[in-house]
Amino acid sequence: MAAELEQAGRSIIHMGIGEPDFPAAQPVLDAAVAALAAGKTRYTPATGLPELRQAISEHYQSVYGLEIAPERIVVTAGASAALLLACAALVEPGSEVLMPDPCYPCNRHFVAAYEGIARLIDSGPAERFQLSADMVRQHWGTFTRGVLLASPSNPTGTSIDPNELAAILKLVRAHKGFTVVDEIYQGLTYDAPPFTALSLGEDVIVINSFSKYFNMTGWRLGWMVVPPAMVPAVEKLAQNFFICPSSIAQHAGLACFTAPAIAIFEERKAEFRRRRDFIVPALRELGFTVPVTPDGAFYVYADCTALLGGSANADALTRDILQVAGVVLVPGLDFGPHTAHNFIRVSYATSMANLEEAVRRLQTYFSTR
Repeated sequence: MAAELEQAGRSIIHMGIGEPDFPAAQPVLDAAVAALAAGKTRYTPATGLPELRQAISEHYQSVYGLEIAPERIVVTAGASAALLLACAALVEPGSEVLMPDPCYPCNRHFVAAYEGIARLIDSGPAERFQLSADMVRQHWGTFTRGVLLASPSNPTGTSIDPNELAAILKLVRAHKGFTVVDEIYQGLTYDAPPFTALSLGEDVIVINSFSKYFNMTGWRLGWMVVPPAMVPAVEKLAQNFFICPSSIAQHAGLACFTAPAIAIFEERKAEFRRRRDFIVPALRELGFTVPVTPDGAFYVYADCTALLGGSANADALTRDILQVAGVVLVPGLDFGPHTAHNFIRVSYATSMANLEEAVRRLQTYFSTR
């Protein structure tokens, strides 16, 4: 709908897409050009370039103080491929995987692709829109085999407290289940020291990506860290499904871990935080309820019930805002039934100038309603 309006000449501000507005950093572009010039365009090992796996391992050491063996790291064609591989290795027909509602919509589809059942558990502001240990305990059933979490989360921008995550892991281990933690926004956390679920044990499967913190969305490059015993199965699956991730993207990704590139990413992270600190109070002033201030990613999950006069139709509201104000927002409908009708997701992955203009347009919109 937004594209059609733009083609008709309307000015549209996009606050819907989950993609950094920053381009790939110059060191990354330079590395890609150099790889092309050197003819580094052939297949790589299915698990990724050894030097890239080593660089990721060193990144965990420098940022989190963890010794993660490169052999446990599998480079993938984006985090989506990593999640697909994890489900291929772990999900059997009829098995249940617990995940919060709201959550990233593709997660339940990855589970369904292997005839598993994504069991969405209502997770509200009291739980920071995340699963808690008590919720896992209450909902673990005969056919439950594991949990799929995201910290920070899309669509809420909220993280799981490390102590709560440890309690969840304890429960899952007691049931001999698996824990997959999506950490693709882990580099974009603003209010706490860097943390990864990998610090809680070798049995945690962690998913990460070059798309968000490293600003390489279209390059389709990610990675997963798996227990040592799981590597052979994931390697076989990766060989059959993908052959290998893009060789050019991998050579470019090596540059992400250089000091000049990290300096760029940290500057951009600071800008994302500045935008968050602008948009959250602005949304509250407009009449939205933001029950949990996001601590990561670049999303705000906002309740629009008060603005709807008690009715619950976030989908209709976002459509009308697009048509009248020219601002793209995403209704909760995309992220699960629990918050489908009274929440919207706001992405602040756009310039401060665009955010300020969007707020002005929304002020005008609501003042006439």
